[in-house]
Amino acid sequence: MKKLINNIGLSCLGLCLNSCVDFIDNAPDDTLTLEMVFDDKVRMEDWLSGVYNKIPDPYWGMLRDYGYDSIGDDLDPSQRWYQWWGNTLNFVIGQWFTNSTWDAGLWSGCPQRIRSAYLFIENAHPIPGQHVTEQDVETMKNECRFLIAYYYWMMLEAYGGIPFFDGLADVESPNLMRGQKSFDEMVTWIDNQLVELSKVLPETWLNKSAQYYGRATSIMCLAVRARMLLFAASPLVNGNEWYKGFKNYDGQERFNSTYDLKKWEKAATACKELIDAAHAAGHDLNRDYNDDGSLDPFMSCYNVFFKRGDVNKEALFVRPDSNFGEFEKHCVPRGASGNGGVGIYQTLVDAFSMQNGKLPITGYNGNYGTPIINQESGYTEKGFSAEKDIRKTKYNLYRGCPGATVDSIGSDGAVYNQVAASGTYNMYVNREPRFYLTVMWNRQWYHQASRETQFMSNEMDGGPTHDAPQAGYLNRKRVSLETNQRDGQHPYRPGILYRLGEAYLNYAEALNESDPSNPDILKYLNLIRERAGVPQYSGNGISDGKDSNGFDRIPLNGQDEVREAIYHERRVELCCENGLRYFDLRRWKKAEEVLDQPMYGMNFSGTKLSDDENDASSFYKRTQYIVRKYERKFYWYPIYQDEIDKDPTLVQAPFWNNQ
Repeated sequence: MKKLINNIGLSCLGLCLNSCVDFIDNAPDDTLTLEMVFDDKVRMEDWLSGVYNKIPDPYWGMLRDYGYDSIGDDLDPSQRWYQWWGNTLNFVIGQWFTNSTWDAGLWSGCPQRIRSAYLFIENAHPIPGQHVTEQDVETMKNECRFLIAYYYWMMLEAYGGIPFFDGLADVESPNLMRGQKSFDEMVTWIDNQLVELSKVLPETWLNKSAQYYGRATSIMCLAVRARMLLFAASPLVNGNEWYKGFKNYDGQERFNSTYDLKKWEKAATACKELIDAAHAAGHDLNRDYNDDGSLDPFMSCYNVFFKRGDVNKEALFVRPDSNFGEFEKHCVPRGASGNGGVGIYQTLVDAFSMQNGKLPITGYNGNYGTPIINQESGYTEKGFSAEKDIRKTKYNLYRGCPGATVDSIGSDGAVYNQVAASGTYNMYVNREPRFYLTVMWNRQWYHQASRETQFMSNEMDGGPTHDAPQAGYLNRKRVSLETNQRDGQHPYRPGILYRLGEAYLNYAEALNESDPSNPDILKYLNLIRERAGVPQYSGNGISDGKDSNGFDRIPLNGQDEVREAIYHERRVELCCENGLRYFDLRRWKKAEEVLDQPMYGMNFSGTKLSDDENDASSFYKRTQYIVRKYERKFYWYPIYQDEIDKDPTLVQAPFWNNQ
């Protein structure tokens, strides 16, 4: 009897694996048999395309559907979007329940793609008459195996304990996907799969055709593996006594509550293997240079996200077709035809160092509204700048601004540009380059509208309407300077899910926990800081002279100081990307501390360009605008109650049964 394809997800096969070529023009008819699909090259490739369909969109998907970029303390979607964003914004304010809807749909969506992958593995075969060789089929099957491992990791990272089936099961079987595996057991299985696949998948597809960009590679295997093992070594799941005695249906402990240093060692080794393999394959940090040969940190960090895949050496794992246009639209000021409500939190503004590398804020007294200012940094929250802030860079943020310094040629032959105007609130001047690539503040020039932003109450870009930044800032990171929402112009770029810069920081963190005297820690940490144009670190509490950019090195002394330096570097280098900040807070067991807080920004209701703390109308003063809630049970997503009702072998995530 022929096998009929029924509700197997072929309606989702419209995924385009790259910006140039669609694998599918029309979804196959639901009445097709498996034999008909796998006897036809186009249909077989359509099926494979559908298996890729669950790879997250790192722009709009991570922000709204998955919500990972919204749950941390960097990107801040307007709460006034609740009627459209309720499922995501509920997570922000702690309104999570076992019957809550999550638009990511991992619990059902990932198993569907996993089953589709296993069906491909079981049924795909060479088609000599259509130039589908044995090697082609073997490679495509290995791509499916990678996606199976990746989707299991996505589920495990979210739920902590998941059903597992190693192979194709009968969908009618009552034993399908029953029960859950322990966290460590699943990590081991996924790890073994990724190691094996890294030896057989190509390191790149670009030598075959740019049309294949985005398909599984050996580098992608190693990248997923390295991040997974870093998570598995971290305090949330390595020696966490919170979960002691918490067992699955079969009596197995879901999490190992005994600390194991070897997990950090394994993570460090995996990170180094990734880095070495990536370098051998031609990957490197993106670097752009001034005309005098010096590094341009602004353009170096900016272009990480905007260089196309075939020339973007930093990208390790991409989704070529991302909805970056919708993402950018919601970061563009309302008065420039955008839905400008994707802001950033004041704590992220505070995190960026000064130009001299010193932190402006060293902590808070009681809450985020009362910062502890580092007097040695030169930072102040009072007053407005008397002069322009001009830097050696080709990053021309102030193009078209009357009187601004734009693309000016200095005596050294290099290009100079203004990054802040005179009269700018002092909080925003003399900061490190990445600050200006991330933060859009009130009265900053917005060249696509040929005016300054106006974020105060009842102004062109401000409240009280829903399309306004509730903290007084809009996000600029990963938004192109060439974007013009009025014309619908959003320059193409690949959606980067994993990049080499993260791998360097992962390696430094894992090494610091497993081998704190290893010189590679500061080596790779400093490579990130060198590219960012901020002073590099030295060890042993001694500043050992100038770094490669001519700055005095900042001394660090001991494992604890290095750990905090790594944490801080991850905060600013990886902010607003793929929910990495949220995953960091989770795995470090810091989410309760950081996210269960009143959050502050500039005064959303302010109507005066004033920093007078005693004037309710002043815009430039720290003002509470939202109270966030984060409980211990939120570290893992709950299993939908109706799933547990259907399957008594499923055990709810920790602490959710006490709601």
